[in-house]
Amino acid sequence: MTRAFRRSTALVAGLAAVLALAACGQENDDKDAGTTTLEVTDEFPITVEHAFGETVIEEEPQRVATWGWGSTEAAIASGVFPVAIAEQLWTVGKGNLLPWVEEAYDAEGVDHPTLLPDDGSGTTVPYDDFIAAKPDLILAPYSGITEEQYKKLNDIAPTVAYPEAPWTTTWQDTIKITATALGRSAHGDQILEDIDTFLAGEAEKHPEFAGKTIAALYPAPSNISLYTELDPRLAIMTKLGFDIAPSVAKLDTSDGGFYFDMSYEKVDAIDADVVITYFDDDTQAAAFLEDQKALAIPAVRDGHVAQVVGRERISAVSPPTALSFEWSGGMPELIEKLAAAVGD
Repeated sequence: MTRAFRRSTALVAGLAAVLALAACGQENDDKDAGTTTLEVTDEFPITVEHAFGETVIEEEPQRVATWGWGSTEAAIASGVFPVAIAEQLWTVGKGNLLPWVEEAYDAEGVDHPTLLPDDGSGTTVPYDDFIAAKPDLILAPYSGITEEQYKKLNDIAPTVAYPEAPWTTTWQDTIKITATALGRSAHGDQILEDIDTFLAGEAEKHPEFAGKTIAALYPAPSNISLYTELDPRLAIMTKLGFDIAPSVAKLDTSDGGFYFDMSYEKVDAIDADVVITYFDDDTQAAAFLEDQKALAIPAVRDGHVAQVVGRERISAVSPPTALSFEWSGGMPELIEKLAAAVGD
């Protein structure tokens, strides 16, 4: 798994409306990628500041390309269907779309986008494929592009990078930056309001989360990766009432990164009321709970573990996106597992 990674009916209609437009009783002919479903709310030109300077978007983009994670879904939820998006090889394999993305394109009857090749690491940028897609805007607010890669992409089309550091943009900022760059900041605000309403409702339904400390782990055979408070998949837990375990910051060796590795010899220092773990399959997940090395983690020993199993489910919450919040295997399922873990 790349380190970058990362439907509840209770989610208000603001997000669901994007997927429901096709069901309004009209004939649903195929539409070209690049279709828009929500009106522009801002005046162009628009300037977006980011880690490598600022990008000026002179007029409403007609052919949007996305790179990294989350900006595809943020664009769709803001009413813009990208013409080209990053391939999610690790999650769904070559030539496939993430399920919540595919649902959105199919529900609106929009042609599927071009998939930009990604080896799964996010470190190699397919410039020729970007050129072939003929974008007039490239969105990469949650990605790992370097300054050199940014400059090359910006020569192809105006490019929006992350605000501070690679792979640390919050899910809120990913949505806000994307919507702003598309001239649809009001829609971005509504998406965030709807998500906040959803999360606040879940926190209210689960008062047992309040004040409990939490850590998120990606176990490997020889070590464990811990996500820091900069990583959106962990930070979002605070919206549900959890506190990030102080031990995470104490153990952090990342020097400002979104994760760090530690050996199993030290995992007894992971002091958290609950831990989240991520595994490809049920066999790995079950083995972890019986592994003597893992049982040195107090929360694992005591059974306070919420396991996210399967690549699509991991991707839906690592971190969640504007569309995966409402996907049944995403946050809704994880919240149920967290409730069980806290209650054990």
